[in-house]
Amino acid sequence: MTRGRIRSKIRRSNLYTFSCLQPQTTDTEGPNAVQGSRVVHCNQPHLHLKKPLKYCSNFISTTKYNVVTFLPKAIFEQFRRVANLYFLLAAVLSLTPISPFTPVSMIAPLAFVVGLSMAKEALEDSRRFVQDMKVNLRKVSVHKGDGVFGYRPWHKIRVGDVLKVEKDQFFPADLLLLSSSYEDGICYVETMNLDGETNLKVKRCLETTLSLDDDESFKDFLGKIRCEDPNPSLYTFVGNLEYDRQVFPLDPTQILLRDSKLRNTAFVYGVVVFTGHDSKVMQNATKSPSKRSTIEKKMDYIIYILFTLLVLISLISSLGFAVKTKYQVPDWWYLQPQKPDGVFDPTNPSLSGFYHLITALILYGYLIPISLYVSIEVVKVLQATFINQDIQMYDEESGNTAQARTSNLNEELGQVDTILSDKTGTLTCNQMDFLKCSIAGTAYGVRSSEVEVAAVQQMAIQEEEEVDLSNFPKRRGGRPVSRDNVERASEIELETVITSSNENDLKPTIKGFSFEDSRLMNGNWSKEPNADVHLLFFRILAICHTAIPEYNEATGSFTYEAESPDEGAFLVAAREFGFEFFRRTQSSVFVRERYTNSGEPVEMEYKILNVLDFTSKRKRMSVIVQDQEGQILLLCKGADSIIFDRLSKNGKMYEETTTRHLNEYGEAGLRTLALAYRKLEESQYATWNNEFQKAKTSIGGDREAVLERLSDMMERELILVGATAVEDKLQKGVPQCIDKLAQAGLKIWVLTGDKMETAINIGFACSLLRQGMQQICITTTNSDALVKDGKEGAKENILNQITNATQKIKLEKDPHAAFALIIDGKTLGYVLDDNMKHQFLGLAVDCASVICCRVSPKQKAEVTRLVKEGTGKTTLAIGDGANDVGMIQEADIGVGISGVEGMQAVMASDFSIAQFRFLERLLVVHGHWCYKRIAQMVCYFFYKNIAFGLTLFYFESFAAFSGQSIYDDWYMLLFNVILTSLPVISLGVFEQDVSSEVCLQVSMLITPKVVLPPYSSYPCCNTYTSTMLLQFPALYQQGPKNLFFDWYRILGWMGNGLYSSLVIFFLNIVIFYDQAFRVGGETADMEAVGTTMFTCIIWAVNCQIALTMSHFTWIQHLLVWGSIVTWYLFLFLYGMMSPLISGNAYQILVEVLGPAPIYWAATLLVTITCNLPYLAHISFQRCFNPMDHHIIQEIKYYKKDIEDRHMWTRERSKARQETKIGFTARVEAKIRQLRGRLQKKHSSNLGAS
Repeated sequence: MTRGRIRSKIRRSNLYTFSCLQPQTTDTEGPNAVQGSRVVHCNQPHLHLKKPLKYCSNFISTTKYNVVTFLPKAIFEQFRRVANLYFLLAAVLSLTPISPFTPVSMIAPLAFVVGLSMAKEALEDSRRFVQDMKVNLRKVSVHKGDGVFGYRPWHKIRVGDVLKVEKDQFFPADLLLLSSSYEDGICYVETMNLDGETNLKVKRCLETTLSLDDDESFKDFLGKIRCEDPNPSLYTFVGNLEYDRQVFPLDPTQILLRDSKLRNTAFVYGVVVFTGHDSKVMQNATKSPSKRSTIEKKMDYIIYILFTLLVLISLISSLGFAVKTKYQVPDWWYLQPQKPDGVFDPTNPSLSGFYHLITALILYGYLIPISLYVSIEVVKVLQATFINQDIQMYDEESGNTAQARTSNLNEELGQVDTILSDKTGTLTCNQMDFLKCSIAGTAYGVRSSEVEVAAVQQMAIQEEEEVDLSNFPKRRGGRPVSRDNVERASEIELETVITSSNENDLKPTIKGFSFEDSRLMNGNWSKEPNADVHLLFFRILAICHTAIPEYNEATGSFTYEAESPDEGAFLVAAREFGFEFFRRTQSSVFVRERYTNSGEPVEMEYKILNVLDFTSKRKRMSVIVQDQEGQILLLCKGADSIIFDRLSKNGKMYEETTTRHLNEYGEAGLRTLALAYRKLEESQYATWNNEFQKAKTSIGGDREAVLERLSDMMERELILVGATAVEDKLQKGVPQCIDKLAQAGLKIWVLTGDKMETAINIGFACSLLRQGMQQICITTTNSDALVKDGKEGAKENILNQITNATQKIKLEKDPHAAFALIIDGKTLGYVLDDNMKHQFLGLAVDCASVICCRVSPKQKAEVTRLVKEGTGKTTLAIGDGANDVGMIQEADIGVGISGVEGMQAVMASDFSIAQFRFLERLLVVHGHWCYKRIAQMVCYFFYKNIAFGLTLFYFESFAAFSGQSIYDDWYMLLFNVILTSLPVISLGVFEQDVSSEVCLQVSMLITPKVVLPPYSSYPCCNTYTSTMLLQFPALYQQGPKNLFFDWYRILGWMGNGLYSSLVIFFLNIVIFYDQAFRVGGETADMEAVGTTMFTCIIWAVNCQIALTMSHFTWIQHLLVWGSIVTWYLFLFLYGMMSPLISGNAYQILVEVLGPAPIYWAATLLVTITCNLPYLAHISFQRCFNPMDHHIIQEIKYYKKDIEDRHMWTRERSKARQETKIGFTARVEAKIRQLRGRLQKKHSSNLGAS
């Protein structure tokens, strides 16, 4: 607590020039012109209980349903399915006398299907509700009156309440900052949940409220805020505070937004301005959408087709019945036509035909399978279980597994075209590590970055494969350049990459410090040439910052609370190099220097005279200090492009070598800064400081410009010292995952709230960007012309940039050229306008990668909607924070990272994973499997129901369209419930492209040193099979191209069903018609023919599904062949029952069908005839037009991967989509570069000879 009070006494505003300093408010400064009707009575929340000042509560909800809306909305969701609407109508009609079935047989299945789906929806939404309540029930300290504060749940906070928020707590609502633990009202806020930025934001209260710094001071506090109405803009706020008979203007620097966190500050007081869904973060949120997969939407069209067919054959049947009733029923005396009942009324055939139409619509309902939805729900739940059980997606560090939070979109995972990803916390770990540096023109640091290591691993894999060197130049003797020479050249390029073969050596032992180089450690830097420059370098690291040290008693060292992770990494590095920053006062910083000439540690004091803080516009930070010897120094760190332009003539000694090192660091995906200094004379500084202090306290509108001009004046004539390279630690496996996803043909966009420079650095780190890739930056400029023209001028300028960039891409002739589109949030605000968004989307689609930076949560959602609707393809959004909820909900599939930023993204998501790298397995393995399984399952379902349902219609023509079924009622009931449902479920759950044996060989071939743990006990979840998919990522493109559920395939399966129905019915009729069936010469009756037909259907459809499957387990064998056995077992047991139960089927198998050879012969003949065309089709396809998985299966079956490695290598390389992003593209670019060098060298040698 003592340390906190000491820190609180520091007037932090003295450390900042631009971001939070405000001049004293005077009478000449007028209030803001507020456009809004919101009035907030501070410390009087009871005035907001009645209209017009009654505002929404602080209760938030992200659920799709509530108690009132669940039934109507959930029922609406269920009856959006066309088939359910049909069965609802059929269930209603079953209550009438004209129904061929009992009401229970129609209502019970529908209620079961709808009820099961609604229960699943309720369960999934209840999880969101539980998480919402965890947030709503958080506690915060609220002023209860008379200067007394007490804790209250978030959801009970009201507008006007005064809150006391303590360190590391989230703000429960949008607050106006009144005071803080620092005496000048400074506080630090982390907005990672809002905009993804990890650096801390500085907020400062009004001077007039500084005295409200303890609980007692709020006893008589009253005030009134007039401000803007609720809106989604995170970076703007307009309002006035009426307090103490004065009006004070408010701006965003005084506003603390909900879901941001208080950091480095003991406590703050604030008054609630916006609550609940009025808060800016919730204004950026979108309502939980109802998502349906592409296959499910397409199923509706298939249902339309089948329903049209149903109506057509029902009309034919009713017309035939009307004709029969009018002309033939009067002659059929046994029907007693003299007693018409409406259904059989020869005097009114039209009415009889109408009644029969309704009967036929119900009777032929087997064309539209109600069990399809139940089967799909069961399959999807089992698929989701396998996703949840996948040990390969288990994160040991967090203990989190993958979770399919909704099973409705499993197959959609296999059809993704574009991934839109957050950066902070999704791609990165929010951790910076000091890795390399350049001092006095010498590069230090031997450890490789993650980018370098992964690139070398990728090249090592490619070395296993044969590289076509036929285009390489030949030597003088006619022999081609050997691969060894290429590899040797590659080694020269990557000589600094591999530093250790032990993977454990790559792990940093100190957080924030991964540097390794004995030349600088343990004081050895003093033995280096230019040791004085090294000394300056380390002092700049230890002094040029605004951080606060905190002593960690557990470790015995200091930790640092810095504004940005970079700054913290620099201080840790300085400490490890022997320059430990350990104390800060109002005017000084103290550094303990361990390695001195005397050999004893020395505590050095540096007086802080001025801090010229970092802004995104300045791209640099400087401190002016005075050392113990009285020397005044300006110490500066910033972007190399900025620093190099400010170097003096004698300060460029190391510029050339440092530039080369910076380029190398950039290629390695590192974030770089240049360090420089300047010695100042006292008189020179005094003159400048007088002007600077006047500018700081001025009130005019040009204050910022004057401060910038004076800062720029001082930050000139610098002397370069060196450069730093820190690694923004990517999450484990991110570059490799992006590379595999790119090879699978997926496009990747990054949407981040970070600055453009940070986003670009991360783009390089994860290989979305690379050296040689042309960057297209679309930005708004601040030229005078545009200021005059206003919004229209800015739009025109942006449109010209987009048009020029599009033209540039079209005119590019190099096939290997790659373009990256980079755009900021301000520009995006113009681009998303209806007049420009399609041009922007066209440009973005033509680029290899797209990075949108400084975007708000709402813009993330808008970009996602633009991509989804503009391309018409499946989008996936992935993020981990509250700022990602909008795009997660807007995308076709939302994936949440269960990281450290809370659970908002996870609760809004459809799937959750612990690390970004698991997205590869989720899509390429589970997505591919689920898509193919569901697609084949749905096609097969329609096939078998058409094959079965149309036989009922054919029989009607032989039965005077009377509505009589040729099948026993129990046969029809069991057809979809037992006899054909389990095999199709096994297809949807266990089908795979390749067998486990094949994948075992692949995993051993590709990763011989890796021992893969067991995946799970489920037969479908074979690790090696999934490894196969990861080695052949192009197999994934079968989903986005929709090869297994396009209209060609759907209509093909429906045609197959039509063909099978014709064969089953008419071939049996031909066989049994006028044929002796029994020994006594009797012909077969309707029961015998119907049972034989049904036997043929069971055999045909089950053999068909066996031919469809590529991969069999014992479960599939059991269910497929077991279904056929079950049919005979049922026929035997059903025939053994009393004739009162079995009716005409009494002893049907034992006495009627079993002894008749014609029954068995007909079954065999019809089954072969039904399946022969499909067998011929797949044989022809495999021979003359094979698909990717067919080739792989045959290569592995004939062991060509072992006997003919050239074929195996060729097919593996073909199985990768051509890509311009990722490590593969980076390595291929380097190989092309090496080839070019070799060709150039060869040409020069020929010229010399």
